[in-house]
Amino acid sequence: MTGPEETGPVPAELDAARLASVISPLRRTLLAAARAAEHLPEIPDAQIEIVRALPRGTVSGPGELAERLRLSRSTVSNLLTTMEGNGLVERRPRPGNHRHVDVLATPKALDLFDRFDLASGDLVARAAATLPAEDRAALAAAVPALERLRDALAQTKDTP
Repeated sequence: MTGPEETGPVPAELDAARLASVISPLRRTLLAAARAAEHLPEIPDAQIEIVRALPRGTVSGPGELAERLRLSRSTVSNLLTTMEGNGLVERRPRPGNHRHVDVLATPKALDLFDRFDLASGDLVARAAATLPAEDRAALAAAVPALERLRDALAQTKDTP
């Protein structure tokens, strides 16, 4: 069995272009359906990434967010200003160092994301229930591989 650290040619049975062409529309369709189901506001992807980087109970500095998300500091600063105005994040002086700030997701943002995640899971479960058993089994088996693919793609962002 090939480990995650081993690389090699893409197997002939994997149509990588076809997989890539399905992922983005699938994500957009799910996002739109979950927004509609929960009457959620449209939140730009970059803002979603920031909230996802600030799970409940965590704080981070703007520079740390910029580095983690591979965005410029000015981009993160502008995003945080907009998000703070929309009640999605809060900036607080860092204890013991008032020249720096800590950023945290607000209860409003966390509630929106909890509602989105619940709606998304419900929508996927209901849609999957309409598929043949072998498709549902294939989807279940694919989840770990898709998680590893996500992680591998994230690592490519870290490679010059």
